[in-house]
Amino acid sequence: MKQSTLCLGAAVALASSLTAHAVEINHDLSLNLLVTGASDYRTGGISQTRNNPTLQFDVSLQHSSGLLLGVFTSNVDFDTDTRREYDYYAGIIKSLTDNISASLIYYEYDYPKDSQFNYGEWIGTITAYDFTLGMKYTKEVKPYGDDRSVIWAGYSLDLPYGSSIDFRWGYSDAKDPIFISSSGSTRSGYRDWEVGVNKDFVGVNWRLSYVDTDLSRTECESTQGLDDICSATVMLSASKLF
Repeated sequence: MKQSTLCLGAAVALASSLTAHAVEINHDLSLNLLVTGASDYRTGGISQTRNNPTLQFDVSLQHSSGLLLGVFTSNVDFDTDTRREYDYYAGIIKSLTDNISASLIYYEYDYPKDSQFNYGEWIGTITAYDFTLGMKYTKEVKPYGDDRSVIWAGYSLDLPYGSSIDFRWGYSDAKDPIFISSSGSTRSGYRDWEVGVNKDFVGVNWRLSYVDTDLSRTECESTQGLDDICSATVMLSASKLF
């Protein structure tokens, strides 16, 4: 099932473009719709769609105070009854200075037909001068039944012609030795990383990225049930913010 995410989250990604793209409901409230098509849906470097394409929708409301409320949905494939994920989130995103911002958002993950896997997660980030530090924490990730934390660091650099490149490294700690190698050794955590190039073209954000983890195929299968969804991949995505 789904590992705790290492990405900033759709809500945080939206926040960087709200001023330019938001539909203004009134002076204080704006509505946003983000549509993304991608060759894979990776969370913490692990595929949520068994290496298959995804179509995702994210709708959010943001108040001028920084308060945020939204819903994200995507197709998934865990080889179980569920085929869809719904994320309900609420939190706050604040600019502290021109170059420093912070966010704290609570996500509730819902999997229809597999509700035993539903869980909630806190996500906090701080971004300063294009560097981002983030942490996630959940008290209980089913079916493992234990708390889990994630830390990550990222950096984004603007490039010419409306393009950019970003780097991210993360570590996910399940607290218990759930990852089992072919030799029988165990560990409680793993690392993942991503390098991506972004380009705005014809009103769409195009992204080409390389994603990988340090999980072996056996360690991947020991927690995910499949051995080929934690390995390195190249992803292509297109996103449109309305």
